[in-house]
Amino acid sequence: MSVFASLVERLADLLQPLFGASAAAAAIVLFTALVRLLVHPLSRAAARGQKARAALQPRIAELRREHAKNPEELQRAVLELHAEEKVSPLSGCLPSLCQMPAFFLLYHLFSSSTIGGEANGLLSHRLLAAPLGGRWADAFGDGGLTGGAGLVYLVLFAVVAGVAAFGYRLTRRRMADRPVPRAGDGEAVPGVGALTRVMPFMSFFTLVTVAVVPLAAALYVVTSTTWSVVERAVLHR
Repeated sequence: MSVFASLVERLADLLQPLFGASAAAAAIVLFTALVRLLVHPLSRAAARGQKARAALQPRIAELRREHAKNPEELQRAVLELHAEEKVSPLSGCLPSLCQMPAFFLLYHLFSSSTIGGEANGLLSHRLLAAPLGGRWADAFGDGGLTGGAGLVYLVLFAVVAGVAAFGYRLTRRRMADRPVPRAGDGEAVPGVGALTRVMPFMSFFTLVTVAVVPLAAALYVVTSTTWSVVERAVLHR
């Protein structure tokens, strides 16, 4: 925690001439961009894996017809097919899993009053009028939604809503081009239909996260979500 706090402070010092009192917030955005840049090779691999899995769907549908009455044999055959084609069913999870430590570090860093036995100096940093250690609920006691802190959150919510709307259209378009997997009797695989309906709305869940975590962690989420949507649009062209 102390090492990570020093890193944020150093980045803030470098950015202070450009961003003034909001330098720590800019440092978090920059840190998030660096994390996403490091994870980008995994995202590219995940995109390739997703396209490869989509290409395997006709063969998987054939396996479902062959092993309609033997679920265990079907599972074994599907795993063997993935291994044969060198396609990992879990590759799409790796980019998100690799980012989680950075998010939780920021969350705990801006939720702790002390670091290494000393007062947490990062809590004094702000994004305009909003403290980086504060939450959306705190803005109600600091001028309400039209106060300085409240307006910062309104802008963040507007950005997240815009990015989520773009991600929604992107996901709907991609899922419309992908046939729904069918079981051996021709019916849709149980649960897939519900998942297909829910998936496009996943980006909107970011609004909930932004509302409940410290502002510093919310900046990470907003920056990372924006990066993810743009990255998906580029990689899945």
